Amino acid sequence: MKISVVGTGYVGLVSGTCFAETGINVTCVDVDDKKIEKLNNGIIPIYEPGLEDIYKKNVEKGRLVFTTNLAESLENADALFIAVGTPPDEDGSADLKYVLGVAREIGKNIDHYMVIATKSTVPVGTSKKVKEAIQDELDKRGVKVAFDVASNPEFLKEGNAVQDFLKPDRIVIGTESKRAQKVMKRLYKPFLLNGHPIVFMDITSSEMTKYAANSMLATKISFINEIANLCEIVGADVESVRKGIGSDPRIGNKFIYAGTGYGGSCFPKDVQALIRTADEHKYSLEILKAVERVNNRQKSVLFDKVLNYFDGDLKGKKFAMWGLSFKPKTDDMREAPALVIIEKLLAAGAKVCGYDPVAMEEGKRILGDKIEFAKDEYDATIDADALLLVTEWPEFRIPNFRVLEKLLKNKVIFDGRNIYDPEELAELSFDYFAIGRKPVKH
Repeated sequence: MKISVVGTGYVGLVSGTCFAETGINVTCVDVDDKKIEKLNNGIIPIYEPGLEDIYKKNVEKGRLVFTTNLAESLENADALFIAVGTPPDEDGSADLKYVLGVAREIGKNIDHYMVIATKSTVPVGTSKKVKEAIQDELDKRGVKVAFDVASNPEFLKEGNAVQDFLKPDRIVIGTESKRAQKVMKRLYKPFLLNGHPIVFMDITSSEMTKYAANSMLATKISFINEIANLCEIVGADVESVRKGIGSDPRIGNKFIYAGTGYGGSCFPKDVQALIRTADEHKYSLEILKAVERVNNRQKSVLFDKVLNYFDGDLKGKKFAMWGLSFKPKTDDMREAPALVIIEKLLAAGAKVCGYDPVAMEEGKRILGDKIEFAKDEYDATIDADALLLVTEWPEFRIPNFRVLEKLLKNKVIFDGRNIYDPEELAELSFDYFAIGRKPVKH
């Protein structure tokens, strides 16, 4: 089989590479000349564990190629996956100009039956617009070419996207015809060997499934953060509460870790887009609006603790920050809590020295010379007034606290991910502040 994947971001590049891994011939398309040039020269523009190895293997075998020519990629293709960006518009709705732009290009060049599947996260009703855009271009050409549209949302976690694609817990596909269903089932057959299901449904339900899934996960995060904040007020420990509720299989133990709020390319954008979709249909999603408010507030919680500790005066003080990416195993800093905390510290007259195992280049691109960038985690703490742990990278989990007490001006740690043991830090005479836990003070 042969497919085309339009868009070489996280979703497009991971999807195309993993499809190639099963023996399918894949052409990845992007309008960015520089990105395609890099990919053709062995340079991957994103950081994703495990991706580079299978990318190189499939390029060498000729199953994975990259081009800026969409028309060329359509030749003999059985399916095309749209995986371009859908950034939030000013009103929070998903911007579909890139998706519909691809649809129009398909309509201008398609000459045989294929399935056009949308992998980009798009609002309910988008597949209908894609179909209309393709058909409109066919009508302009005065030709009749059969095609089907499908919705095939992705459920990839950054930092684990390759394994999520190769060993999916479920595959969701929305189709309108048995013919399209047959093509999609054949494409995904190699990924079903682990026994997990492929779920076929109507297109509208498929589009809704993606937003509903991410919104539910975002809701769990904001819920536990609300509970964490209340725990601090009443003197409870959110880590104990988390274990207590997480043992209930109806709740589960995932996505109930208190912290500085969610970020990344999906949750913030998808919650906003679903809220907007409901508003357009004159229905208010009150729970999700609260989820968004709580998350925005939560990104400031660690800064508020710092400000309170130093009696409201941060001018001239230096803070070490461990972690810049919105989560471990990625260099993605979109909507990262670190960015909010940094801006607030700088606005208060403080200085920041940051370190991240992977996101240093991305940090420099976004922040420029606003902050210092350290060569390693301990370098960041030299003469710092306090340490802020913002992203729970594995290498930050068991630091040498004896080294830290020599490097830091003050023995104080603000833990935005609750990864340290308060009792251990108490024994070492550190002041320690976490999320939803009793502070340790000396």
